[in-house]
Amino acid sequence: MPLVTISILKGKSPEYIKAVADGINSAVIETMGFPEDDRYQIIHQLDPECLQLQTREGDRVMMHLVMRAGRSNKAKQAFYQKVAEKLSANPGINPANIVIAITENHDIDWSFRDGVAQFVV
Repeated sequence: MPLVTISILKGKSPEYIKAVADGINSAVIETMGFPEDDRYQIIHQLDPECLQLQTREGDRVMMHLVMRAGRSNKAKQAFYQKVAEKLSANPGINPANIVIAITENHDIDWSFRDGVAQFVV
């Protein structure tokens, strides 16, 4: 159950936003074994000058996942590939324009409600 911050260009349709969000979420589930109902996404829409990706142009997406430590390098690499496949297929983002960063933390670093660290009992 990563917390995923997704940045895309401003002005996209609800269908485009849903395709990006769903593609990333299904890639997480398929490659890293997270439960299907663990969906925590924040989507930012930015002007092109606020979403810079070297000299690449066109549609682009940058995402940052924060998640508990423990996923293997192989699982992360599978995730990167699956995201590229899914977002290339729908909504048609060039895989060269997809940037992914993962930050890992520990059980104590999460509280989902009620001021309680649910992973630390």
